[in-house]
This record gives sequence, structure tokens and C-alpha cells, in this order.
Amino acid sequence: MQPAAARTDRISALGTATWVYAGLAALLLVRAVALYFNQTDLFFDEAQYWHWGKEPALGYYSKPPLIAWLIGATTVACGDSTFCIRLPAPVLHTLTAGVIFEIGRRFVSPAVGAWAAIGFATLPGVSLSAGIISTDVPLLLCWAVALLAYLELGRSRRWAAAVALGAAIGIGLNAKYAMAFFLVSMAVHLAASPSYRQILVGRQLWVAIGLAILLIIPNLAWNLGNGFATFAHTADNARWSGTLLSFGKGLEFIGGQFGVFGPVLFGALLVIAYRAARRELTDLEGLFLCFTLPVLLMMSTQAFISRAHANWAATAYVAGILLVTTVLTRSGASRWLWRSLVLHVVIAGALAIGPAYAGRFVLPAIGDPYQRMLGWKALVSEARDHLAAARRANAPFAAILADERAMTAELLYYLRDDPTPVVAWRDGPRPRDHFELTRPLTGSSQTPALLVSLRRDATHITRRFAEVELIAETKVPAGLGTPRTVRFFRLSGILHDKNPDRAR
Repeated sequence: MQPAAARTDRISALGTATWVYAGLAALLLVRAVALYFNQTDLFFDEAQYWHWGKEPALGYYSKPPLIAWLIGATTVACGDSTFCIRLPAPVLHTLTAGVIFEIGRRFVSPAVGAWAAIGFATLPGVSLSAGIISTDVPLLLCWAVALLAYLELGRSRRWAAAVALGAAIGIGLNAKYAMAFFLVSMAVHLAASPSYRQILVGRQLWVAIGLAILLIIPNLAWNLGNGFATFAHTADNARWSGTLLSFGKGLEFIGGQFGVFGPVLFGALLVIAYRAARRELTDLEGLFLCFTLPVLLMMSTQAFISRAHANWAATAYVAGILLVTTVLTRSGASRWLWRSLVLHVVIAGALAIGPAYAGRFVLPAIGDPYQRMLGWKALVSEARDHLAAARRANAPFAAILADERAMTAELLYYLRDDPTPVVAWRDGPRPRDHFELTRPLTGSSQTPALLVSLRRDATHITRRFAEVELIAETKVPAGLGTPRTVRFFRLSGILHDKNPDRAR
């Protein structure tokens, strides 16, 4: 029979879990309702991922395939609305918070698990990410599962933990190559923690790594057959060329982390990192730090060398929220967690309500915060009108041509019910995006083509055609920001000679 104290602790833990999961479920419901009333258009990255989901493959030009598979499965079950396309975001973030709760509950205490789970779910970066679909969403879930499995492997050496670790890393690599930073963090921890190195002796860790490699091999094979397109794009994203020093970009990236993780929590994280240098952390807190600091340091270095978006360090905050919560709780400074939570709940509410009023308000020094996500549907509607007018005049277009990735993606999504094929302009031996790789304009059989361009000067395309007619130039509103100027051309007769300048 269990001692009374043990039974009481178990009941208390079950009560904490009930409240945590109920809170996460309620937050998910709020975010799902907010998505339903979201008035923003599908952003071009989202539209691109949606299209990939309609053409399942083992890889794509700029990303591994998991995001496409995820959206493809969701839209099969739910439909092609923006609500359905974005719905996996809040669902997976909720699951990630649940995994973080399990890490805290099993390895620290139910209270720390609860603080960490709710803290993660309400991070400003997560609240923003819950309203869009991106590769970070499944990546963070895989990172959290891998961290839980790594901790379990260190404690029990169980084969189930090894399989979970390998599967999480392998699936995470199929979400985003940034999952490789988990292996870097793991190596840093093993180097810093002699007691944990015992797992190097057993077979479990090596089987886990082997499983991870096995799961990413299909994508590597796709890259091999497509000129290593994803690797080339990743290298291009790093922009390690030209002047390799950018203090402004570096400081901007670090400042952005106060926004992603929250000012209170990121400030606490910096203090904890300083305390770690003075060896004031426990072994478990040191482990959490090893899965936080390397990512931040690598991305900060990238930012100072060239550039880095604030979300590129997102994986650091899975262990980061556990680290900050554990240290503040142990130090009797939980009041800072309360203050941070209140601030983050307010921000989460604003980010949930704001999109319902997108295009109706501006913010000081920012303007319309949703400008980049508005006006696309109206722009494509203009293109649809020109397609319809050409059909009525018995002079239909054979294709609709876009001169950049964003336009191609938006045309594919908002013209998904139109029979006119959407093609991309490819100028050069190497494609610059997935559409140039898979659906380039190939010849005169796809003309006359309707060119849709946001560029001020489209002669890099129009000079390659014998007949060019400017059909219209229109300003399309994009919320309360600057309207987009879009130009529509009718192009016929592709020139294959070496002097295309004779045609304008």
C-alpha cells in the first residue's frame, strides 16, 4: 500500500495535469475561433506550402517535405480554406506545450511543468506563429519530443526512448534542416556532462542516430536528383558573401529575441547564462542550457556575419522555457513568471483579435501591421477578370505567367478553380524557386500568356517576346498601407534568337 504522502503527491500531480491540459485546450479553442474570423489573405509562403501539398514529393526547392505533407493531409480532410490550411499551427503548438509539460513534470516537478507549458503556449512568438502555418510549427514539436526522449534515454536507457529520439530527429529534419542543431546541442551537452556520456557506450544512442539518418535519406535522394536544390537554397539564405560583418543586423536579431521569447523571460535567460558561467546551475538546468545557448549563439553569429530572422532561433526556447521556469522557481522568483504571463496573455489576445480587423487600423511607427498579408486575393481577382475577358473575346490565354515566387504562389492558390495553367518565368540555367524548377514557361505552346507583374520594369521578360501588349496597370489596395501596382501584359511569340532586344 502506498504511503499517504505519496498518494497525496500523485493526486496533486494529476490535478495539476488536468488544469494544464484544460488550459491548453481552452487556448487552442480560442485560437481556432480566431483563425476562423481571420481576415488576412494567405501569405505567399503559406500559399506555396499549400501548393506543394497538392503535389506530394520527397522534397521541394526551399524546404524538406513535411510541411507540404502536413498541409496536404489537413486540406484533404478539411478543405482548402485559409482556416483549414492554418489550423495545424495552433494544434501542433498545443501538442508542443503538452510535451514540455511532460518534460517538466517528469524531470523537475508538476508545478514547473505547468509553468513551462503555459509559458511556452503564450510566448509572443508562439502566439504570432499560431495564426500562420510555417515550417517552425512541426519543427518545434519534433524538437520537444526529441528533448523528452533524450532525457528519458539518459535516465533509463530504454529502447523506446532511443526509437522516439531517432524518429523525432529524423522527422524534424524533414520539417526543417535546423533540426540538425539538436545534434549540435546534444554534442555540447555530452562534452559538458561526464555522467551523461555513459549513453555513448550503449547501442541505443547510435541506433537513434541511425534511425534519424534513415528517415532523412529519401529527402537527400530527392536533392541528389534535383541538383541539391534545397541545400543550395539554404546556403543562399545564409548569404555568406560580400561584407561579412553586420552589427546592425546582429543587434536587430538580438533585440528580436526579446519579442519572440518575451522581455521578462529573455532578460532572465541572459542572467541565467551569466550565472552558468559561475557554475551556479544544477545538472538538469545545465542540460536545458546546452539545448538553448548553442542555437542562440549560432544564430547570433549568423546575424552579425550576414543576417538572421528572429524566428531562426525558435528551437532554443523549447529548453529555454524549461530552464527559465526551473531556475526562477528554485530561486523563489516565481513572481517574474506571473508578470511575464500577464504580459504575454495580453499580447496573445491582441494577436488573436487583430487579424479579425486586418486592414482597418494602423499602429504608430508601423502603419498597417497586416499589409503584407492583404490585397493578394483582390489582385488575383483582377487577373481572373482579364482571363474571363479574353475567353469572351474568343482569344483565351494559354497560360498565366508570373515573374516571381510570391506572385506564382498567390496565383496558384486563388486561381485554383480556374483551368488556365500558372507558369513561372525562368531566366537562367539555375531555378531560383520551386515553381521555376517544376513549372517553367517552356515554349510557344503556352502563349499567348497573361503576364502578371509587380515590377516597375518588366522588360527582362517582355523583351523575349515578339508581341507585347500592356493590357492594364492597376493599383490594388493592401489594407491601409501603400497599394500594390500590378501590370498585366499579353505576350505572344517567344524569341529564341540571341538578340531579343529588338522586341519590346
